[in-house]
Amino acid sequence: MSNPSPTASGTGSVSGKKYLLDVNAIIAAIATTHPDYQKAGSWIQGKAIATCPLSELGFLRVTTNPKSMNLSMTTARQLLRSFIQKNKVEFLAADLPALKSTARKSDEVTDFYLAELAASKGMKLATLDTGIAHSAVELIL
Repeated sequence: MSNPSPTASGTGSVSGKKYLLDVNAIIAAIATTHPDYQKAGSWIQGKAIATCPLSELGFLRVTTNPKSMNLSMTTARQLLRSFIQKNKVEFLAADLPALKSTARKSDEVTDFYLAELAASKGMKLATLDTGIAHSAVELIL
C-alpha cells in the first residue's frame, strides 16, 4: 500500500523532529477504545510522523485478530488509510538490512529493527512501550 503525499523534511513538525510510529502507537492513535487513545492523539498533534511496512502490517495483524479487536480487514485498512491521510503520515521503506539490527534476543528483533530504521533516517521511534532500551526510542507521554 502506498501512502499519499509524503511530508517534506520537517514539514508539519513543531520541533523539526520526525517520528516513526511503532505498532502500539498506531493502534493507540486510531482505536478510540484503546486506553491510551487520548494520550497518543495529543502527542501526535504538530509532529511529523511516519509509518513503514512493518508498523502498518502490525496494525493490520493486531486489529484484525479475533483475540484482539476483531475488525474486518476492510475496516482496518480504511482506518489506517484515514489516519495516514488525516495526519499526512510519511511512508518509510523498510530498507535497513535485517543483519544490521543489533537485537540480542528474539523479543527485541522487531523493536530494535524499527528503532534502528528510524535512526538511519534521522528519526526517533515513537512508542508507548517502556521496555525498549534503545537510544532512538522516544516514549509517548
